[in-house]
Order: sequence, then structure tokens, then C-alpha cells
Amino acid sequence: MDLKSKVVGGVVAAAVALVATWEGRSLVAYLDPVGIPTICDGYTHGVKMGDTATPEKCDELTSEEVKKALAVVDESVPRQLPDGARVALASFVYNVGAGAYSGSTLLRKLRAGDIVGACRELPRWVYAGGRKLRGLVRRRNAEMKICLQ
Repeated sequence: MDLKSKVVGGVVAAAVALVATWEGRSLVAYLDPVGIPTICDGYTHGVKMGDTATPEKCDELTSEEVKKALAVVDESVPRQLPDGARVALASFVYNVGAGAYSGSTLLRKLRAGDIVGACRELPRWVYAGGRKLRGLVRRRNAEMKICLQ
């Protein structure tokens, strides 16, 4: 394995760990705070109430989705971001989705080269279904700290 592969693997592993810390894991589908059927570590694509998953399946889904989120981050800016920013922003995109990220002030600041300003946008993203959620406040503060490292 070459150095670049090791670095990418390390960023993915760190982002998976961050996502897992904040999402929590459920092997049985549940409704998230805004009523979306969810399973594993916040996975929502095609999930129906009554679905179940194994821990191994959850690991696979989370890793695949984190890699997709990281690709969204990496492809959204013209230059390589520091690893801390990539980890934090992959966690953020995993949680809010590529669509919300793509239209954000956070991304506009990133593209302008203002990484610090972009990282400081994270704490604004603490609402779900119009309600401020304490878990999101804590998650965004943790993401911001990692992003600023």
C-alpha cells in the first residue's frame, strides 16, 4: 500500500469513528428526529420500518457512506484540505447530506480558501425539523474543533 492510500485510509477510519461516536447504532430501524426511517449509524437510504441489520452490515454501510461523504468534500474544493477538516466535513456531509452541503455558506467559504471561516460555520447546523437538538450542538462543536486542528 502506498503512502497516499494509507493517508486516505486513515482519514476514512477517523471519519468513521467520528460518525459512529455521534450517530449511535441501532440494528433495528427507527424514526430519526425528523421522522426518517434510519438504521445502523444513521443510514437512511431505502430503509423501512421493521428492517434489521447485523453489526457487520452496519460497519459496511457506514464505511461506504463515509467514503461517499469524503468524496463529496474532496471534489467540492479545488485544493486538498487538511486531514482534520476532511474528517470533520465528511462527518458533517454524512449527517446533513450532500445537497445541504452543496448550497451552504460553509462550502462558499471553503471554496474561497477560508478554511477557518468554513469550520466556524459548523455550529450553525444544529436544527432538525425546526428544533435545536442538544446532540447536534455537541456534535457540531466537536466537528468544529477537529476541523480547526
